[in-house]
Amino acid sequence: MTNSLPLAAVVPAGGESRRMGRDKATLRIDDGAGPTTMLERVVSVVGARCAPVFVVAAPGQALPEVPAVILRDDVRGAGPLPATGRGLRAAADAGLSHAFVCAVDMPRLTTDLIDVLAGPAQRLGADVVLAWDGRDHYLAGIYRTALHTHIDALVDGGARSMRALVDSVDTQRIVMPEQPALANVNTADELAAMSPPRLR
Repeated sequence: MTNSLPLAAVVPAGGESRRMGRDKATLRIDDGAGPTTMLERVVSVVGARCAPVFVVAAPGQALPEVPAVILRDDVRGAGPLPATGRGLRAAADAGLSHAFVCAVDMPRLTTDLIDVLAGPAQRLGADVVLAWDGRDHYLAGIYRTALHTHIDALVDGGARSMRALVDSVDTQRIVMPEQPALANVNTADELAAMSPPRLR
């Protein structure tokens, strides 16, 4: 059953993707239904559960057309923390108390995973609810949108990592098995090993 907690979605998409060697947001894949991009795939999944969807891109970054609000980082290469803060601020301004924050390189993401996290987020009242399968998935979690002010303070103090955020607020980790929905694709070999998504 779909959890009733209203959620926005925030997708930081402006990373430099050094290991992939190219922009992952525009990486062409086949998701089983035909050719698409990594960004289009992720937005289609989160958009089935979350509204509005905010994509946070780098300045000048070219993106495919997606049914989402496109926000821009102030500077390129600042990392996911300020991008997450920008997205959470926009979600708060849109009237949402919580947002699902996810990476752009999760082609196996499912709405079921979002709802598994939404239940505890609604019950526990935590600031952050993360998936944990032996490691923290900072970009596969539900965040209170009011955290944008705390993120601004962290960034002003020189922080750039998501760990700096989750270690400084009430964070609950939901233990789950390793699964394709949580897999990040960081290299061309990792993408090629996934089926059906493949390089095109």
